[in-house]
Amino acid sequence: MAILYLVATPIGNLGDMTLRAIETLKKVPVLACEDTRVTKNLLQKFEIPYPGKVFSYHEHNEQRSAAKIIEHLEAGEDVAVCSDAGLPTISDPGFRVVAEAVEKGIKIEVIPGPSAVQTALALSGLPTSSYTFKGFPPRKSGQRQKFLDIDKESAHTQIFFESKFRIVKFLNDALTVLGDRKCAVCLELTKKFETITRGYLSDVIQELEKSNIKGEITVVIAGNHPKYIRQNEEA
Repeated sequence: MAILYLVATPIGNLGDMTLRAIETLKKVPVLACEDTRVTKNLLQKFEIPYPGKVFSYHEHNEQRSAAKIIEHLEAGEDVAVCSDAGLPTISDPGFRVVAEAVEKGIKIEVIPGPSAVQTALALSGLPTSSYTFKGFPPRKSGQRQKFLDIDKESAHTQIFFESKFRIVKFLNDALTVLGDRKCAVCLELTKKFETITRGYLSDVIQELEKSNIKGEITVVIAGNHPKYIRQNEEA
């Protein structure tokens, strides 16, 4: 029976590519990737032969490409799916084809690897015993505040992805909805210029307003616990 492989790729530092990921990409006849140009560079870096069948699988063609992946699997061909960075399905395309594969009884294997979520959580200095990954917040402030309000009372550490263009606006909305909690804003994780800004939301906002923010951003915010919320007398 054919196998659907979900292959994690480096989130920044190419040295984090796993041996199992390299071995898997070397053997599959079909490869579906978020951006064929990005994946081609990755294959060249690790001297992985270009598979005979390669096509894109991204948010704009997910339904069509998922059907194509299933066709190959049902024809007996193993297929690997990879994103530009990280693990497919985690804030990246992949859920649709996995759901269809499960429904059809197709075998699925995950090739684990780097994770911006867990890397940021480990670096944050905030509780790691329980956390909620929220992905990308809505772009508009009103919707974003409603989105944040859902977990306002939760004690779980919360993790978000955000764009450099909206990070300060997002943090301001988080301050408004959640109060002045401890947080960590992680930029360019695993890369040469990795930067972690930790502190209370109000202080981190001031720091970032003075910065030239670049790259990918992962935000970790403390849950609803007095230990991690600035009290009035400290403000």
